[in-house]
Amino acid sequence: MREVAIHDTLSGSVRRLEPREPPRVGIYACGPTVYDRIHVGNARPYVVFSLLKRFLTRLGYDVRLVINITDINDKIYEAARRAGVASTELATEMTRHYIADTDRLGLGRPDAEPRASETINHIVALIDELVRQGHAYVVDGDVYFRVRSFADYGKLSNRSLEEMEQGEGDDAARRKEAPQDFALWKARKPDEDTWWPSPWGEGRPGWHIECSAMAEALLGLEFEIHGGGSDLIFPHHENEIAQTEAARHRPLARIWMHNGMVELGDEKMAKSVGNIRRLHEVLDRFGREALLMYFVGGHYRQPLRFSEELLAEAQRAAERVRELGRRLDPDGPELPGADALVERFDAALAHDFNTPKARAVVFEWVGELNRRLDAGERLGPGRLRDLLWVFGLDSLLAGDTAVTADGEAQALLEERERARRERDFARADALRARLRELGWEVRDTPTGPQLVRR
Repeated sequence: MREVAIHDTLSGSVRRLEPREPPRVGIYACGPTVYDRIHVGNARPYVVFSLLKRFLTRLGYDVRLVINITDINDKIYEAARRAGVASTELATEMTRHYIADTDRLGLGRPDAEPRASETINHIVALIDELVRQGHAYVVDGDVYFRVRSFADYGKLSNRSLEEMEQGEGDDAARRKEAPQDFALWKARKPDEDTWWPSPWGEGRPGWHIECSAMAEALLGLEFEIHGGGSDLIFPHHENEIAQTEAARHRPLARIWMHNGMVELGDEKMAKSVGNIRRLHEVLDRFGREALLMYFVGGHYRQPLRFSEELLAEAQRAAERVRELGRRLDPDGPELPGADALVERFDAALAHDFNTPKARAVVFEWVGELNRRLDAGERLGPGRLRDLLWVFGLDSLLAGDTAVTADGEAQALLEERERARRERDFARADALRARLRELGWEVRDTPTGPQLVRR
């Protein structure tokens, strides 16, 4: 199996991916806070980590991708009050929009999409352990993490303690032992319409503890990759590291992988700034293939400038591949020299997931096919389709249809989808493994899951 290396923010170096239980790889990426419809910047981590899963799967790794949904947060309470609706109603509505909008990317769903509201028991147990060990303290129903009790605090963001105030407001500042301490549990306030019981009184969890609990519950400790936007390095991921390691005395994840921001103008795309382009609107105008082509055109760690000109350029690039697909013979021979192109594509992605370099290999293949077709040769797509699948762009090749599966495989696929709907992910994983044994790969497409011969 090919060796893969990813840039690790914690060590500041490109590190080899070393699965705990080869070939299994767990990836946790921080998902959206559902108080509004997501924008293109929110979609970037969803795309980056979905494509990373596809690439690792192509190499033979057994990947479990978890992207959470934050449905308990100050921003949700505030947005719900402005809209005059219940916070749970707003969170439910925006979760539906988020799933519908990201479905349109055609990359399939993550293997698990935990909600903070469904993980309260695990969250409370983790906080309770921190209190028991002296890493957290209670003030009138609020629970705060005692930052000075964790000697390694700041090792992810490389900031001094004086630079790491949490910005939780004047009231919280007066209640905390130190400005750097952060909330694990927040006591119920009169204007908050949703709360849960706890040993410290009615209230709700803080944002950071939610992700620590959800990641541990679904992937265990020391899983392979924890991902998210670079804007989460501090305070969110710094705090995740501190609270998990303080409670468990083991790392939460082995590699901390961060994608750069999508920028509109001179600032990152953000609802708080007001410079956003909503995902569903961009998809309506440019289509999923253009947006994915745009995303893979930039290295995941770098900022990515957003403009309609760049989307139009990506649209033209996608159309170039689509036009090639119309010229190819589905049963024609593969391009001579394809082995070298496949090797270069895989090598580019295996070293810190360099999608621009891999995309260049794809277009080198496209260019050579067009030259040979112009010269009168008969050629087929061959493994070019497999490389495009990694990018979610295999739909650009005409005639890209799944092979009809036998009755047993189809029944297993239907049973797997039923298990996923019922959130029985262990059963779903077992069924997927059984399908692999039978020679079938599950491929999630915009029209639903398909079985493709391995």
